[in-house]
Amino acid sequence: MFRRDELAIDPVDLAYLLLGSVLESTGPAGTVAARIVEVEAYRGLDDPASHCYRGQTPRNQVMWGPAGHLYVYFVYGMHFCANIVGGQDGQPGAVLLRAGEILSGLDVVKARRPAARGTGELAKGPAILTAALGLGRGENGVDLTDPESPIRLLTGERVPAAEVRSGPRVGVAMAMDTPWRFWADGSPAVSTYRRGGKRRLPSPGK
Repeated sequence: MFRRDELAIDPVDLAYLLLGSVLESTGPAGTVAARIVEVEAYRGLDDPASHCYRGQTPRNQVMWGPAGHLYVYFVYGMHFCANIVGGQDGQPGAVLLRAGEILSGLDVVKARRPAARGTGELAKGPAILTAALGLGRGENGVDLTDPESPIRLLTGERVPAAEVRSGPRVGVAMAMDTPWRFWADGSPAVSTYRRGGKRRLPSPGK
């Protein structure tokens, strides 16, 4: 498992670190583990696309630390998205989990995602990944570094530097060209890029 101090780094560095990590979620239906293959970094007061850009609110409070907690928010009145909090305590920032490859709990995920056309689509996209792992409002604030937690962040096998790609974040209305989206090249689970500016897609942007 990751230690809290390993995650208490700049969200951009944390995004790179998280590629290849494994998020494991245990609930009534069973345990699901997903290897993270796509992420987006969001800082705080200096990032116009971040939920924290205009300061602390009840909604974004978890993003202000400490690091290693899960920040889950509701978007479009229908989806949940999950983020891992980074940075030093009191300095807001988080990494949106955009896509994953299912390592275990495949039957559980297929029951949650019956419309998926293949294993590569079981956790492709931030809201879909969150649904596959069974995460919702009740998991907001969960400590991912606690061995007794129902949701745990495991180190996994890092994506080699030569296989990491980066580009603009998806669907944000501000800072649209900031290249803080990172993904594992060649993974079938990586989502499709859509430039923002009009309609906001799930992200820790407002």
